[in-house]
Amino acid sequence: MKKLLFLFFIVLTACSQNIEQPWNLVWSDEFDYSGLPDPEKWGNEAGFIRNNELQYYTQGRIENSVAANGNLMIIGRKETFDTAEYTSASLTTDGKHSWKYGKIEARMKLPKGQGIWPAFWMLGQNIHQEGWPRCGEIDIMEHINDEDILYGTLHWHNEKHVSDGARTPCDVTQFHNYTVEWDKDSIKWFLDGIKYHGVGIKDSINSTAEFHKPFYIILNLAIGGNWPKNPDETTVFPDTVFVDYVRVYQKQ
Repeated sequence: MKKLLFLFFIVLTACSQNIEQPWNLVWSDEFDYSGLPDPEKWGNEAGFIRNNELQYYTQGRIENSVAANGNLMIIGRKETFDTAEYTSASLTTDGKHSWKYGKIEARMKLPKGQGIWPAFWMLGQNIHQEGWPRCGEIDIMEHINDEDILYGTLHWHNEKHVSDGARTPCDVTQFHNYTVEWDKDSIKWFLDGIKYHGVGIKDSINSTAEFHKPFYIILNLAIGGNWPKNPDETTVFPDTVFVDYVRVYQKQ
C-alpha cells in the first residue's frame, strides 16, 4: 500500500509540474478616469528623442495625451511647438514600474497615414547604464503609414545591433489586442490571441541575456522618422491612438 501511495505521489507531482500556470494580473491602467495620464503609473519623454522623428514630445499637456471616456488618447498634431512643426506624446513607466517576464497586453485602435508611426513597446530598465541596443528592446506592436500590416520585433546586441521580427495583416483602425508572452525560454507575439512570431532566449542563446532583466513600457505616436519618412499632403491631423487598457500579467 505504501508503495502504491508513493507511486501515486510521483505521478501526481509529475502531472502538476506540466500544468500550465495561470496568468495573474499584477499591474494595469484601465483609463477609467479623466484628465492627464495617472502620474503614479506614467511619465513622459519630452523633446526630440530618436530616429530623426519630427514631433516634439510634450508633457503635462492634454492636447497630446489625455484619458477620457474609458480610453487613453495619444494625439499627434500639426502645430508649431518649440522648433517643431508637430507635437505628440510618449508615455513610459520608466523608473516607476518594470517587469522581468510576463504577459504584456494592450487593447488599441490606431491611426493610419503617411508618416504616422504608433508603437507599444518595451526597453530594458538598464538603458541608462548600458545604452541601446545592449539594454534590449521588445516591440510588441509597431505600425507605419497606410499599411494594413502589424510589426513585432526584438532588438538586442550580439557583437553588433541585431534584430528578429515578423509581420502580420491587421486593420489597425479597429480595436485589437496586442500581446507578448515572455518567459525564461522565449518571447512570443500575439494579435487577438493568435500567435504570429516567437524568439527563443533560453540560456541567453545568441547573446540574449538582455531579456532576462526588467523592462519598462512605452506608448507613443511618432510622426516622421527614419522608417515611415515624412507626412505628406494626404496625412490628416490631428490623429489619435486610442488605448482601452494596458495590462501586465505574471505567473507565480
